[in-house]
Amino acid sequence: MKRFFYRIGPSLGRYYFFIMMAFLLALSLSATAFAVDDMWTVANRIIVDVYEHIAGISTVLAGLMSAVAVIGAKMSNNQHKVDQAWDWLRRIWVAWAVINGIGAFLSYVLPLFQGLATLDPGVASSTS
Repeated sequence: MKRFFYRIGPSLGRYYFFIMMAFLLALSLSATAFAVDDMWTVANRIIVDVYEHIAGISTVLAGLMSAVAVIGAKMSNNQHKVDQAWDWLRRIWVAWAVINGIGAFLSYVLPLFQGLATLDPGVASSTS
């Protein structure tokens, strides 16, 4: 172990110099970021934006797939395929309603519950 320190000892200053220079270079090249909003506001904005895109894409796809299912049902000469096409059409409508129902719940019902999860320390409890 002593031999290791004897070997590295003469160049220890050089290692220290290079480590400090790398640290100062990294410190001087890093950019300082100042957040405008808190994390929850930004996360809420991102979630709403992503959901709006999902709802828009699901509406377009539901319309397109509904058209394909109706055309498949009208063009088919086999009753089994016609029944399958109408089943797919029903599934498409249910999935679209569920996706947009989530958005309706979050947009209209959730704000009604905003202040209900808090306790007011000034109000006396009913057991007193």
